Amino acid sequence: MKSFLTFACTAALVLGALTTRSIAAEGLKVGDPAPDFELVGSDGKTHKLADYKGKQAVVIAWFPKAFTGGCTKECESFRDNGKAIREFDVAYFTASTDKAELNKKFAESLKVDYPILSDPEGKTATALGVFNADKKFANRYTVYIGKDGKILFIDTKVTAASHGTDVAAKLKELGVAKK
Repeated sequence: MKSFLTFACTAALVLGALTTRSIAAEGLKVGDPAPDFELVGSDGKTHKLADYKGKQAVVIAWFPKAFTGGCTKECESFRDNGKAIREFDVAYFTASTDKAELNKKFAESLKVDYPILSDPEGKTATALGVFNADKKFANRYTVYIGKDGKILFIDTKVTAASHGTDVAAKLKELGVAKK
């Protein structure tokens, strides 16, 4: 009887842990309120979701690690396609869990014209459901937040090299107003 109870308790704990992990891994869904954030940008400013009330959308394109191949291509794509993105009434950023100093150097090396946000503790990435706890960095996901503060779309299938173009196309598809 004692071994059965031990087995039953262990099974319950394991199933509970698996259920909790899968719920946490799912993150936010379209229509959910976006968590507020306060992150330092490569421009030296602190950016908060509340600062962008009135914008039709806020886009945060998360990438795993500064100064790596795919992340460099993604940030360059945002830089190279900034004009098309800025046609929309949108605030847009790339972001990682790298420290602010590293992202500042990364932004400078790429000569980007938008802020790269830093979330070194992973709190915002976790709240948005983009943090990869196993690898300790953000997944390459992009979160679109509407003017009402709710999630419009979460792109989990980002193509780094074309991401700037893809974001402009998605903003049009989502019906985000142009300036």
